[in-house]
Amino acid sequence: MAPAFEDVYGEKYLLLTTFTKDGRPKPTPVWGVPHEGKLLISTDDGSWKTKRIKNTPRVTIQKCGALGKVKGEPVEAIAHNLPKSETKRVFDMVTRRYWWHAWWWVPQAIVRGGVDKVHAAIEVEPVPAI
Repeated sequence: MAPAFEDVYGEKYLLLTTFTKDGRPKPTPVWGVPHEGKLLISTDDGSWKTKRIKNTPRVTIQKCGALGKVKGEPVEAIAHNLPKSETKRVFDMVTRRYWWHAWWWVPQAIVRGGVDKVHAAIEVEPVPAI
């Protein structure tokens, strides 16, 4: 039986697959935080995944290892870029969840110009039932 969004979105390591305008999949390992039935992701502002989500909100998520090795079946979902006002909140949530990486995660954001300038937040939610 294929997993549901609820079975996957809380995993520590996830593979987020976005799609190009012509439908080609582009998988990327991400850190995510489950929050109120949705998955929140912090990423670089202007990254290709944010551009693809802006054009095509359809994504899949699936369990993976820390380096992106797939460990489960993909689950269809919908993603959208959150407003800049949400960036710091999501960054802080991701930092709390992956605290053992904070020694390089936080300083690199500061050196690059600050969290609000170099990061973006993505929200992933399950596909609505019909």
